[in-house]
Amino acid sequence: MPERVETTDPDGVDFTWVMQVTFVVTIVVGAPVVALASTLVTLSTWSAMASFAIRVGAVVWFCTAVGVYLVARRRKE
Repeated sequence: MPERVETTDPDGVDFTWVMQVTFVVTIVVGAPVVALASTLVTLSTWSAMASFAIRVGAVVWFCTAVGVYLVARRRKE
């Protein structure tokens, strides 16, 4: 019987898990962070709002991705 396609046995870090968890955690944590941070600055136009959300969201995403990767690497050891 052939092995099922859905199963994986990655060597090292499971990057699929890292990407999925990073996506979910970034949305759950990032949306409130961007909303709270936006109360501290004056955003007069839609482009200023979008630019602000992208800049703050990128920092949140990067920090989340690095953190999730480190957790995955520690769990694999």
